Amino acid sequence: MSLTRTPRGKWIEEGLRALSAGGPEAVRIESLAQALGVSKGGFYWYFGNRGALLTEMLDAWEREVTEAVIERVDSGGGDGRAKLARLFTIVASSGDGPVTGTTADLAIRDWARRDEAVAQRLRRVDNRRMEYLRSLFGSFCPDADDVEVRCMLTFSVRIGTHFIAADHGGHSRAEVMALTRKWLLR
Repeated sequence: MSLTRTPRGKWIEEGLRALSAGGPEAVRIESLAQALGVSKGGFYWYFGNRGALLTEMLDAWEREVTEAVIERVDSGGGDGRAKLARLFTIVASSGDGPVTGTTADLAIRDWARRDEAVAQRLRRVDNRRMEYLRSLFGSFCPDADDVEVRCMLTFSVRIGTHFIAADHGGHSRAEVMALTRKWLLR
């Protein structure tokens, strides 16, 4: 008889789903095991404790929303504008997956308000994202202030659009986002 273990990544994904749904308090070993349809004993094969899982969840999130995205954007080649257009498409299509989804990002931002270690991690991730945006906008914007404004607007739109419920004066949200992309890439 062979023993099939639930892969480590499944525990991390389920942990991020729980975090997204209910914050760090919702990341409970018993609940994750139940959601995965397995016993909680398998958890301890990979993780020494809940804290180890939380750390690996943050590691997975950080890797996927920074270096993995940057690698995808850069692998397509092109100039700064082409890379930004690709980045915007990747981000828009990321949907709400357990690791790269908007809900996970927002849940981690909320968690960072109450946990200094998570806040430091978030600051590192945001700084890496801004650094990358600066490199792309800086490739065609000669003015450093213009670069910084475009970076801030890009990042603010990415996060803030999920909190804005306003109508757009006869435009759909998709139309406004397309106009925003066009303006940022001018």
